[in-house]
Amino acid sequence: MTTAPKTKSQELADDVSALLRARNPLLWIVTREEARVERYLFQAAASAAYSPITWDVGQGLANLDGTAVKGVPASNDPGDALNVIRERAQAAQSGGRGVWIMRDLPSWLSGPAGATTLRQVRNLARSLPGTPRENAQAIVVVSPSGDVPPELAGHATVIEWPLPDRAEIAAILDAAIESLPADLKTTAAPNGQRAAAIDAAVGLSGEEAASCYARSLVQLRRIDPATVAKEKKRVVARERVLEWYDPIPGGLASVGGLENLKTWLTSRSSAYTPEARAYGLPSPKGALLVGVPGCGKSLIAKAISTAWGVPLLRLDLGALKSKFVGESEGNLRKAFRVIEAIGRCVVWIDEIEKALQGATSGSADGGVSSDALGAVLSWMQERSGEAFVIATANDVEGLPPELLRKGRFDEVWWVDLPNATERVSVLATALRAHGRGKLLDSLDRSGIRLETVAAGCDGFTGSEIAAIVPDAMFAAFADGAREIETEDLVAAAATVVPLGKTAKEKIEKLRAWAAGRARPATQADGKPEPVKTSARVLDLQS
Repeated sequence: MTTAPKTKSQELADDVSALLRARNPLLWIVTREEARVERYLFQAAASAAYSPITWDVGQGLANLDGTAVKGVPASNDPGDALNVIRERAQAAQSGGRGVWIMRDLPSWLSGPAGATTLRQVRNLARSLPGTPRENAQAIVVVSPSGDVPPELAGHATVIEWPLPDRAEIAAILDAAIESLPADLKTTAAPNGQRAAAIDAAVGLSGEEAASCYARSLVQLRRIDPATVAKEKKRVVARERVLEWYDPIPGGLASVGGLENLKTWLTSRSSAYTPEARAYGLPSPKGALLVGVPGCGKSLIAKAISTAWGVPLLRLDLGALKSKFVGESEGNLRKAFRVIEAIGRCVVWIDEIEKALQGATSGSADGGVSSDALGAVLSWMQERSGEAFVIATANDVEGLPPELLRKGRFDEVWWVDLPNATERVSVLATALRAHGRGKLLDSLDRSGIRLETVAAGCDGFTGSEIAAIVPDAMFAAFADGAREIETEDLVAAAATVVPLGKTAKEKIEKLRAWAAGRARPATQADGKPEPVKTSARVLDLQS
């Protein structure tokens, strides 16, 4: 019989138990989930043969069941609680091994008023490791902040407690369903929806996940993954280090052209299925899109979110910079923690070369850009979450070489100006987006002649092609509100000076760089090469 693998919290509880047995006097647990984490701390204490005792300003010292500690006066003063710990450690007769879980202690450690309490904690941290085993005592501080006072930094072991992983979320889901009447249990989370319901809650706290499941059951009588996933938007807004983007309708079908890239993305989406996890398939890291502005790099990032059914988060590296030393890197680390907590998502870093240009051009920004580059590179190399990173760049000269190394991204893609086939596809997509899809289905050729319009858009970017559709609609509306015609689109295209002309030299330079360095996102036109035949050599000499 095989045992189920331990959750991340269970593994961390084992680590806490080992730290207690190793006589670490001060553990600093960073978490917002006080109740959930304390259950694991109680287990860790029992495993190490300690008795857990809690303290907070509301009830003072209390046993595991909430009752008052025998022989100890009720007091919400942390100084009194620390004195009790000292007396237990120095008692001539063993009063038992104790783990003292301090819930509100950080508020009493700052400023002149907290100097006495801070000194008490520091003295205990120095003396507790040397007390007899039968009198062993340890302090565990539970706080949402990891800001340990400098005086305690050398004594405290800081542990950031993780959010519930998939196994814990599954247990929360099962508990929510188990509480239902028997006639609703089988319909609350059908087999096809169970994995999706778990994925939707990854990144939420245990209490948030339980609340979302309960709300979905009350409102819909079943677990709806979409309802649960909406809670993640609130989590992102609360942290204020990422931007949440609503998905665009249509998914990858809303992007004209870029067939090679879209095919690759479609194949990578299967890596997130339960079957792929069981197979051991690694989660895709992401892709770097380099190319001409206005050719669909940002649009494809938004389309992936819709196609895969996951949140889209924009990481604005420039907005996270700060004038204060170390604050920029702190903001980045906070953003990375949120991304890892959210679980499956698409992270969009637009124009990454501009945000990191100071790291390569010797910008006098006090090393902020270099620190940001180092943090980004480390995270992209070492991260273990399921976030898929799409980074876009218009200027390859501003890209740090370290960013292009294999392992940061799964693939580097080159996005060129659309070819003839893609121009037709982009134009058709734009017409559908503006409610003119019926003009594409006309069998008597009275609709839009896409090839004719596309021929007049040579050298256009995708955005320039899409822009001629509303221009043609304005012209047709001014002419009696009639339907647009091929001639309207051709006339609109004739007024555009395309980027392919205005930035010809720059585009050619980009193409030269991409040759051999990046995969083409564009599929070839598909036109057959002309058949070459050997000419017959005639002997015309007499």
